[in-house]
Amino acid sequence: MTKYREIVGDKLNAILEKSIDAENGYTKAASNAKNEALKNFFKNKAQERKYFKSELKSEVASFGQQFETSGSITGAAHRTWMDVKALFSSENDESMLEEAIRGEKASVQEYNDVLKETSLPVRTQNVLLKQKSQIEKTLSTIKTLEDLK
Repeated sequence: MTKYREIVGDKLNAILEKSIDAENGYTKAASNAKNEALKNFFKNKAQERKYFKSELKSEVASFGQQFETSGSITGAAHRTWMDVKALFSSENDESMLEEAIRGEKASVQEYNDVLKETSLPVRTQNVLLKQKSQIEKTLSTIKTLEDLK
């Protein structure tokens, strides 16, 4: 059982790390966005991911693990890439939407991976399902916003 707790705890920590990356990415996108409505959308998504982060920390702790406090190196590189794209792209808002779509698709996949665990506590499963549902709604919204550009 200890090995199982460690495996699931590690997977939850990976989702937490990605949530930190997403929060930082949305914050960065909000500061780079030209369109005021899009700027507010990105700010709201950053706040949502901040909330996800607090929920995930609780779940990671319930598996007896220390939780991540910073994002991944990959996430930092991704934000730098967003800055470079924003600097050189005349379609800066559109490129940020494309990056957000890519990130949200990866998040959904990671949530699905953890949700495949058959013995997740109900509370953990409910938290993950709720967050995944929100991410899927965000993905749908971003795709719609991108189509409007």
